[in-house]
Amino acid sequence: MDKIVNEPAIAYQKRHYTIEEYLEMEKSSTVKHEYYQGEIFAMSGAGENHNEIFSNVFGEIGNKLKGKPCRPYGSDKRMNIPENTLFTYPDISIYCNGSTHSNFDKDTSILPTAIIEILSPSTKNYDKNKKFKLYKDIPSLKEYIMIDSESVFVQSYHINENRNWLLREYKEISDTLTLVSMGFDMALSDIYYFVRFNN
Repeated sequence: MDKIVNEPAIAYQKRHYTIEEYLEMEKSSTVKHEYYQGEIFAMSGAGENHNEIFSNVFGEIGNKLKGKPCRPYGSDKRMNIPENTLFTYPDISIYCNGSTHSNFDKDTSILPTAIIEILSPSTKNYDKNKKFKLYKDIPSLKEYIMIDSESVFVQSYHINENRNWLLREYKEISDTLTLVSMGFDMALSDIYYFVRFNN
């Protein structure tokens, strides 16, 4: 059984790394790492359910956004939040009207409109708490969606006209998730298609 942790494990000896050092190390690394305020953290791999959910959601979003100014990207798209230094790889990020590159690196993007994380046992607490707080610093972010990989459960936060984050929860396979920032719906039966839970 996977060990439950609140955030990724520190990957390198504990000292302060510059952003430039992190980006240089990441070029030659075979695994992905997050960077936050001088520390580098290893990111965990994805399980079978995680991969099934990603395939379902990414395919649905790609089809619904075809011909529109927004494009989805998978976890190979590195994102930076200059406001708090975080470099990370969201499971799915959606950028509208083109993606803007980080001042540090042309392969890193900033200013997504929406982020979707697929929750795994080892990352669930981190994604729901600390990471969401960091994501809130993104001035362009309008929506943050968390999809559980162990049960039918989706939490969707979107920002309203008063800049307040509103939560909607979906717990039934017959429910329909509304992506407010994108203007379309997605059935949970499509999100969880081919996903098998251990009861």
